[in-house]
Amino acid sequence: MKKLFASLFIAAAVSAAPAAHAVQPDEIMVDPAKEARARDLSRELRCMVCQNQSIDDSDAPLARDLRLLVRERIASGDSDSQVIDFLVARYGEFVLLKPRFSPHTLLLWLLPPLALVGGGLALCFYSRRRSNTGNATDPSLLHLTEEEEAKLERLLAADAPDKKT
Repeated sequence: MKKLFASLFIAAAVSAAPAAHAVQPDEIMVDPAKEARARDLSRELRCMVCQNQSIDDSDAPLARDLRLLVRERIASGDSDSQVIDFLVARYGEFVLLKPRFSPHTLLLWLLPPLALVGGGLALCFYSRRRSNTGNATDPSLLHLTEEEEAKLERLLAADAPDKKT
């Protein structure tokens, strides 16, 4: 039991530990407010080498260059949106980890909710069809009317082989 609690404690401690960042000490700005802005911006920008990491997390040389560029632009007085716009103009929308909502990214933003709604509707129709076909095998629905029974008897009698052997 002690081992279980120790394992859970270690797992909780590891998951609560802050993520390692690739920012080097020589990149850090003197002004803490500007450094915080630079860190926030670098978490929103994609490393063009790693592609699944922000430039804040990546050790790639290009990510370092982008971090330095962000800090350079902030030091020159650019706003956050101006820094982002500059990088998008230079590298394209792909540099953003969270793409902007625009006409050419409409499908990217709307496809997941539409897929969920479509899947829910398909599941609903499937379950309804399944419950309806389940009722067709109900024994109470398999009774024939007197007219149908008479017709069945006539058909069976007409089909029966002659017993004159």
